[in-house]
Amino acid sequence: MIHIHEIQQIIWVTTPHGEGQALFLIDYGPHHNTIWVVSNKSDGSIKHYDSNDIKVTKNFTLKSNLGG
Repeated sequence: MIHIHEIQQIIWVTTPHGEGQALFLIDYGPHHNTIWVVSNKSDGSIKHYDSNDIKVTKNFTLKSNLGG
């Protein structure tokens, strides 16, 4: 069964095409990686990325991924 989750908060991610905002997650089940639907920051294009292809960027408000 496919599950689609709309992301309610803003999550900025780094993708192979640059930085973008994650919009949706698509889960095809336990035998497939989660797919992230991302709006590209530079041109607004919408792309789908395997969970292995993206990283959550730094978030100064929530103090995540800030490093040492």
